Amino acid sequence: MTALHDPDAIRHFQALCDACHDLAARGCHPPDLRLYADGYLHCLRRSQQLHPIPQQRLEELIDRWIMDPSSAIWPQNHDHPLYCPTP
Repeated sequence: MTALHDPDAIRHFQALCDACHDLAARGCHPPDLRLYADGYLHCLRRSQQLHPIPQQRLEELIDRWIMDPSSAIWPQNHDHPLYCPTP
């Protein structure tokens, strides 16, 4: 897995993970989380708050994290599938 070393990238990863976890707890499905994450990353890219290399690593890590069935996004006893293949 791609490691994040930039403190700002780590903070954005944590913020995005927390937001996705909250959205999943409210009943959002994997495509909704993907859309939210894409919007977040697009805004971050446009604002140029991160240098290009940490930005790219963050995007790769978020993509793997959302698609990973073991990422613990979903609350326990949640009946939605954890894995949602990309179209």
